Amino acid sequence: MVGMVTRTIEETAASILRVLLLHQRTSTDCEEHPCPRCLRAHLPHITRAIESGEPIRLVLPAFPCKSPSARKVLGPVPDLAERLALDFLQSLCDRVESLHPPGAELVICSDGRVFGDLIHVADADISRYQAELGAMLAGHPALRLFDLDDHYRGIGHARMRALLEEHYADPFDVLRAEVRAGGEPLSLYRGVTRFLLEDSAGGPGSRSALQRDCRDRAYGVIRRSKAWGRLVGERFPHAVRLSIHPQPCGSDKLGILLMDCDDSWLTPWHGVALLWGGRYLLVKRYQAEALGAELVTVNGRPSHYRAP
Repeated sequence: MVGMVTRTIEETAASILRVLLLHQRTSTDCEEHPCPRCLRAHLPHITRAIESGEPIRLVLPAFPCKSPSARKVLGPVPDLAERLALDFLQSLCDRVESLHPPGAELVICSDGRVFGDLIHVADADISRYQAELGAMLAGHPALRLFDLDDHYRGIGHARMRALLEEHYADPFDVLRAEVRAGGEPLSLYRGVTRFLLEDSAGGPGSRSALQRDCRDRAYGVIRRSKAWGRLVGERFPHAVRLSIHPQPCGSDKLGILLMDCDDSWLTPWHGVALLWGGRYLLVKRYQAEALGAELVTVNGRPSHYRAP
């Protein structure tokens, strides 16, 4: 009897993970999809929640702020791209609830405050983005927000970032050595550098000076992001950890796609929603405009594009 119950718990846990893996940002070293190695890496947290009759907790460091590049986004506030991503995450939790009646809770660990100064986004814009994102969560009962302001209450934003680095960040030398060794750290570094270059295009100075600046800032962004990951792991030790970036096979984080798109690095806060042939795709703003897409406004505010 105990063996049958154990098998049922394990089977339910595996079924839940397969739901998540259907939307995995796959790594090149995953030989199958869904990947059994990635499944096994996350089974313990799912099994523990099922055994205790608790909701399955998921954490996702994401939704920091809009890119400062007008070539990529419609402005500094959330739009239909974020709303569609939140709808998807709620539907994911709904599917988990169909397999595990206590349901799921997904904590969006909004990380704009963590590295806003490094990506040249003002704290006031980050606060506005987080406030409007929080308002969008109405009608998404399984989702909630957590940010640096929740952890370090009552102090200035610069001090929050300094404390995060002091208590959770690796030395820069350690990070540089990891990137020099290649593999996923190098891929992440190149991806972040590319985003910073795109977001800084048209700025003052030479192209070579801009590239050097973006490479230096990329190390800072990754360093603080890793520190934020450690803080999140400390606050939510039994959660399944999701990521917006592709992850190595069997990683303790599961990369997940939030919307249909051709670029596995693109996110709603770096792009716009494009209605094309009856479905929404995630693209950069200039790509939608190059297609001759029509800008759609809702309540007087830019929302998304509609393909011709």
